[in-house]
Amino acid sequence: MTELRRISRALLSVSDKTDLVEFARGLAGHGIELVSTGGTHKALADAGLKVVDVSQLTGFPEMMDGRVKTLHPKVHGGLLAIRHNKQHAAAMQAHGIAPIDLLVVNLYPFEATVAKGAGYDDCIENIDIGGPAMIRAAAKNHADVAVVIEPEDYAALLAELTANGGSTTLPLRQRLAAKAYARTAAYDAAISNWFAKALSDPAPSFRAFGGRLAEALRYGENPHQSAAFYCGPEARFGVTTARQVQGKQLSYNNINDTDAAYECVAEFDPARTAACAIIKHANPCGVAEGASLAEAYRKALRCDPTSAFGGIVAVNRTLDAEAAKAITEIFTEVIVAPDATDEAIAIVGAKKNLRLLLAGGLPDPRADGLTVKSVAGGLLVQSRDNAVVDAMPLKTVTKRAPSEAELADLRFAFRVAKHVKSNAIVYAKDRATVGIGAGQMSRIDSARIAARKAEDVAKTENLATPLTKGSVVASDAFFPFADGLLVAIEAGATAVIQPGGSMRDDEVIKAADEHGVAMVFTATRHFRH
Repeated sequence: MTELRRISRALLSVSDKTDLVEFARGLAGHGIELVSTGGTHKALADAGLKVVDVSQLTGFPEMMDGRVKTLHPKVHGGLLAIRHNKQHAAAMQAHGIAPIDLLVVNLYPFEATVAKGAGYDDCIENIDIGGPAMIRAAAKNHADVAVVIEPEDYAALLAELTANGGSTTLPLRQRLAAKAYARTAAYDAAISNWFAKALSDPAPSFRAFGGRLAEALRYGENPHQSAAFYCGPEARFGVTTARQVQGKQLSYNNINDTDAAYECVAEFDPARTAACAIIKHANPCGVAEGASLAEAYRKALRCDPTSAFGGIVAVNRTLDAEAAKAITEIFTEVIVAPDATDEAIAIVGAKKNLRLLLAGGLPDPRADGLTVKSVAGGLLVQSRDNAVVDAMPLKTVTKRAPSEAELADLRFAFRVAKHVKSNAIVYAKDRATVGIGAGQMSRIDSARIAARKAEDVAKTENLATPLTKGSVVASDAFFPFADGLLVAIEAGATAVIQPGGSMRDDEVIKAADEHGVAMVFTATRHFRH
């Protein structure tokens, strides 16, 4: 097939009318006949452009509230006909089908309709039928037809027409076709997942996920891996909604860690308390609440200042100058916050490589949603862990019940444990972590590592005893034996929060009672792998 294809006729039908008139004028300037539908036709006609209504092309009016207007052989024949195929040409002539060389369509805003919380019927009405059908037809026949699905491609197409005397090249048509199929795939994925949610179906027969490219990344987790960042259809505050105020491009690991940090700090209601989470390699190395963000940051940093170097800092309130000064005292990769004051932005601005992300709000830890993980040849899909400790009926299982102060720290520690890789052990005191053990193959090792971290800090600060003395401890899952609990008690923990459910719960409870330790069960596990 030859490279160049001249455009004589274009069909335009768009919901997003950004730059539409200017683009159509550019097409008309190349002698291209314009055909259009509904609101697009009105916009072009009102701008003084000569435009043919699609009903004149098909011989049928738009009907059924616009549901039927382009589903017609004279549209699809014009898009699908192979120009050099004699049988196709004869069929076109016999049935009065004129070729359509350019299709400009973007789809009804289904994703945006869902994101704004529209009702069932409104969402159904915003499922586009004719648009995807035309897009797929034009993309299949890209040897002869160009398809444009968003205003971002208008300039490239007009440039080709100017460079090639009103024709397009095959490489451009191929790129546009590939993009078109990806768009209809993501669109159908959004619709199918919305249906699954609406029908409360956790395991539909087919699953598809789609997203829009946010940016191509320099590399993945390691330099030999390629990577890109995509935004999905879910409306959730975080990295995808964030405005990067300054700093160099985010890496794959930066994005992953920033997401982990922001989800963790969102567990703490900003109306109740200021909170800060410091993340390293997707694990918290310090989390704290405080009267101010600066206080919360300093308490969080104290937990493990060595690991915090080069980490990600997330806060749950508008970043202020005092907090910005404290955070920038050591090397930090990213700061993420709902917003920031002008003074704070200026302070962070003195560190040119430090990324500052303003997400516009906090994600709701109670909201439902899906998480997806790839495995060889497949996907693992599950609902988000949206269990929060405030909604859990805590059951005291030991002879001694926790004090009010212990109970506040227990709830704090369990919030953090939810965001620590399993096996997770979190020591906390005065609503701040004082030791975190993450990702170990045995829970007893996590308990030991967390205690060792506290001992290291005690040596650095010349403390008489580690901060774990008088702390509480949280475990993301049950203690399978009493040994892990005994390590925590030896480290100084006086109260424990854990899901319970082990075959040896009685043994673990007995060990706690023997040491005068209070223990509560949540009946909710927080594994995170």
